[in-house]
Amino acid sequence: MADLSPELRRQIARGLEVLERGDVVAYPTDTVYGLGARMTSPEGVERVFLAKSRPRSMALPLLVASLAQIEELAARVPPMARRLIEAFLPGALTLILPASESVPDYLRTPEGTIALRIPAHPVPVALIEGSGSAIVGTSANLSGRPNPLTAEEVRSQLGKGVALIIDGGRCSGRESTIVDMTGASPVTVREGAISREAIQRACSEAW
Repeated sequence: MADLSPELRRQIARGLEVLERGDVVAYPTDTVYGLGARMTSPEGVERVFLAKSRPRSMALPLLVASLAQIEELAARVPPMARRLIEAFLPGALTLILPASESVPDYLRTPEGTIALRIPAHPVPVALIEGSGSAIVGTSANLSGRPNPLTAEEVRSQLGKGVALIIDGGRCSGRESTIVDMTGASPVTVREGAISREAIQRACSEAW
């Protein structure tokens, strides 16, 4: 946390306490404000669903701090996925991969997959490393509403549904690009900060 201000360090310390007790924290990322709980806390994950009014059928993505954590949470990481990780992570790329046995059932999709991302922002990385767990990385908005770019926008949408909002200033506003890596070839599910062309170019260079 060497690059963080004393105030942000204080907020992160409070955030770790909130995560430890199974509650929900909103935090800035390199894309939009995120809403998170520890992966290992079923109560915290349930509170994320409730705070967002998110259908249980929509699985929650996870943020991790390293390739080692991706390898732990994914049953396999295909060579093409490793190429995309090398090219774009940490950054605005979310990979859908087959979930390993270490991923709780309440975070898996019905197809047995999990969405993973390494953020390029010190606050979520500090929360992940400090808690010793991947954290939920969904946007901190009511389901179907605009993604929040400031702490105040989070507060106006979620209010008391969040135990703590870490104010790290304004986010960039570009969502991550989501790429499904579970099939024979990569499929861009959502085009965000990283263009579809950039993904295709990185994949073609891996052949």
